[in-house]
Amino acid sequence: MAKAKELREHSTEELKALYQDLSKELFQLRNEMKVTRKMDKPHLIRSKKKDRARVMTILRENEIKATS
Repeated sequence: MAKAKELREHSTEELKALYQDLSKELFQLRNEMKVTRKMDKPHLIRSKKKDRARVMTILRENEIKATS
């Protein structure tokens, strides 16, 4: 996943789309975990959550800049 510096270069629409994609992937991973009770790569849940939080942070920063 991209670092925060790289995410700041994206537009708000792109960040919102990325947030939606990450949320869908996270939902699918959680469902897989609940259904099968085992995963090949359980670390992906944590990394997707962190990536989603990064995107949310950048979106909030952009929102604060726009109001200032």
